[in-house]
Amino acid sequence: MLFYLKLLLRNAFRHKLRTLLTLVGLVVAVSAFGLLRTIVDAWYAGVEGSSSTRLVSRSAISLTFPLPLNYAQRLKAVDGVASVSWANWFGGVYITERNFFPQFAVEPASYLALYPEYRLKDEERLAFIRDRQGCVVGRKLANKFGWKIGDQIPLRGTIYPGTWSFTLRGIWDGAEAKTDESQLLFHWGLINETLRKRYPGRADQVGVYIIGINEPHNAAPISQRVDALFKNSLAETLTETESAFQLSFVSMSEAILVAVQAVSLIIIVIIMAVMANTMTMTARERLAEYATLKALGFGPGFVARLLFGESLLIALVGGVSGLLLTLPLAAAFRAAVGTLFPVFQVSELTMALQLLAALLVGAVAAAWPAWKMSRISIVAGLRQVA
Repeated sequence: MLFYLKLLLRNAFRHKLRTLLTLVGLVVAVSAFGLLRTIVDAWYAGVEGSSSTRLVSRSAISLTFPLPLNYAQRLKAVDGVASVSWANWFGGVYITERNFFPQFAVEPASYLALYPEYRLKDEERLAFIRDRQGCVVGRKLANKFGWKIGDQIPLRGTIYPGTWSFTLRGIWDGAEAKTDESQLLFHWGLINETLRKRYPGRADQVGVYIIGINEPHNAAPISQRVDALFKNSLAETLTETESAFQLSFVSMSEAILVAVQAVSLIIIVIIMAVMANTMTMTARERLAEYATLKALGFGPGFVARLLFGESLLIALVGGVSGLLLTLPLAAAFRAAVGTLFPVFQVSELTMALQLLAALLVGAVAAAWPAWKMSRISIVAGLRQVA
């Protein structure tokens, strides 16, 4: 076995420049494949981080149409509903438009109870609930702007005009890597009080209701009961699971995601063609050597294994190097895009696919040369020596 491995290594690096260039191509292709797949995964992070015990109820017309606040009490009476909270998209600007991050006005106690994955210290949770001007943020967002407890965070309202200032009362850590840590939450009551004074017609309205259920397998009938409750009213509802709600946003970018996935596969096909050309040239140059091996008694299978082994060895080195390069590339990309992707990490599945793609490239690239060389006649091969 050791002899065989040494033979593969010597054969693989016999033409150093060609092998090095092939490796560079493999590293670039595998790392690009991994990075593009990570971008697609990041797009679906909201779906992956959703809970099966939460439903989202919104206006049946559009998400931009609010629902009355008095729906909350009626929702609590629906069979199967365990708890109810609500949230409004705020859409404020922190210093400049470049500092985009999600901000929601929520009912603090009930909302945090529905999101146990937001791990907040008890004293910080209590301080947030007690302070009408308070807010809490995810760890990732706090680190980005260097915020600490007690800091004042001013936001320029777009949907809700004016400058709003919040006191940071807590910073949550995600229970899992896929938990969103890029949001800011503050009191829904604060903006509602302001709206009552300035724009009474816009007060007592919420963007979406978050509904907690204890039996996820009954999500569909509970959703139907909720929607039936408000059917033929002035504000009919559309209730769905949280994952379905998140998927509705992802579907808006479906064409872009398909394009990104197609490009990642095309990159692998291109490097496969380059690798196949390399192995074909290698086999042609060693035609006489393979004929000599056959003359010495080595069978066609040995010749084929030599070519497959050499190709897989190069592919494995390139694949592992590309995988390792993906990690710093992903970190740099995550830093560059900021909070655009709440969760951006190279998954274990992506790393496994990178290695699998590299090995597939190595196997396919060696298939034709190995088959051809295993069938070469000794006479035809030795004629090359002459």
